[in-house]
Amino acid sequence: MTDGPRLRGNASGDGDTLSSESTEEDSGRVALKKEIGLVSACGIIVGNIIGSGIFVSPKGVLENASSVGLALIVWIVTGVITAIGALCYAELGVTIPKSGGDYSYVKDIFGGLAGFLRLWIAVLVIYPTNQAVIALTFSNYILQPLFPSCFPPENGLRLLAAVCLLLLTWVNCSSVRWATRVQDVFTTGKLLALGLIIIMGFVQICKGEYYWLEPAHAFETFQPYDIGQIALSFLQGSFAYGGWNFLNYVTEELVDPYKNLPRAIFISIPLVTFVYVFANIAYVTAMSPQELLASNAVAVTFGEKLLGVMSWIMPISVALSTFGGVNGSLFTSSRLFFAGAREGHLPRLLAMIHVKRCTPIPALLFTCISTLLMLCTSDMYTLINYVGFINYLFYGVTVAGQIVLRIKQPDLNRPIKVSLVWPVIYLLFWAFLLIFSLYSEPVVCGLGMAIMLTGVPVYFLGVYWDNKPQCFNTFIGMETICSRRMCWYHSLFMAVFVGKIVSEPTPLAEKQPHTWSQDALLLA
Repeated sequence: MTDGPRLRGNASGDGDTLSSESTEEDSGRVALKKEIGLVSACGIIVGNIIGSGIFVSPKGVLENASSVGLALIVWIVTGVITAIGALCYAELGVTIPKSGGDYSYVKDIFGGLAGFLRLWIAVLVIYPTNQAVIALTFSNYILQPLFPSCFPPENGLRLLAAVCLLLLTWVNCSSVRWATRVQDVFTTGKLLALGLIIIMGFVQICKGEYYWLEPAHAFETFQPYDIGQIALSFLQGSFAYGGWNFLNYVTEELVDPYKNLPRAIFISIPLVTFVYVFANIAYVTAMSPQELLASNAVAVTFGEKLLGVMSWIMPISVALSTFGGVNGSLFTSSRLFFAGAREGHLPRLLAMIHVKRCTPIPALLFTCISTLLMLCTSDMYTLINYVGFINYLFYGVTVAGQIVLRIKQPDLNRPIKVSLVWPVIYLLFWAFLLIFSLYSEPVVCGLGMAIMLTGVPVYFLGVYWDNKPQCFNTFIGMETICSRRMCWYHSLFMAVFVGKIVSEPTPLAEKQPHTWSQDALLLA
């Protein structure tokens, strides 16, 4: 049994200083393995951005842009802005080389409370609801062919979604390599499906089917232009690129992060922008704007029009895309919770790593359980609307932190240093969308803020308050030991399942007192 990995960075939560300590493993210590290469890094970004939206409902941008031409401009502009935001995150990612992404950056730059609120809203709502919705979309496209004349039963959808979550959690607990291979395969699958759509679009153009792409017709409006709706189309376009920052959550597991983090961003964001723009071009070669807006599953309708007997490829592609999306979200969100626990913002159990597999099993199980609980509720779509604004809010706060860090610590080592023009451009666009969101939906944004602010008393009671009663600390210690035992039995079950034998934890692991330099003690 090893002593656990050393603490990376500043765990005090005061945000005053940053550590430039290396993320390499010390001899004889357990840490997250560096197993994510450039291809898998690209797979994480592309796989998390491209979910079911581009297949199912890319019509939100078109509906609010009021014309095909303006909708395509929106897709291009939001792709460029996303690339700028990712460039800013690349600098932060190699300057603060810790897993946890924007949570780690906000905490180190603005202090513990700001970081905790980012973590709180992610733990409470964002990741459980998003993962539940993606899993339900997967189960819907799998079961729909079995119920051609009606909707699949609700309980069947939730049960299959739960099976999907449990299977992928098991894969992620077993091996980082398995999880990244699953991500690579399913990302490749969704890119091939979108490539087929794009190729069919080019075939249509070669046949002369480009009426809605001609300049004279591309800007024909099917409803009057409205500045408010145009702003909303930019907001929805920005949401469609959500997931571009997920690679920053797993920085410590990247092979050579100083090179592969920026390279993956420079490859993935332009690729996704290209795919989004040309997939939408392909759609309008086969459907009029009115047909596109009337369709509940655009790619399926596109396939029925152009692929004939091979139209089944599209619903299968959506299912594969969502399956890979669930895997990518589980992989990255568990690292966020792991990072939060390591900094003392979540129960320390979640900072534990399996000694042999080097996977954060407790964090993965926590992520899975919280998502399964969300599957049991009927209000998850409403919750997503409430916190979508908060999620976007923290993108801007993080990029603003890049400027603050330049001022506070100008001499800090920055392997990548971008011009401050880029964060300023991003923040101007971000402020425009944020102000419009507050103006157009003040109640939804207000409720999202209220949900986030429920984390303030939790932070002061659970994190900031040092002199807690001894009985409370004893209870937490017992809870950690019991939970650790549960995780060990889960580990034993997995080992038996794959035909391996695992030994009981050593007495040293049971008796050794916890310190933050030993925050990942433990699962034998």
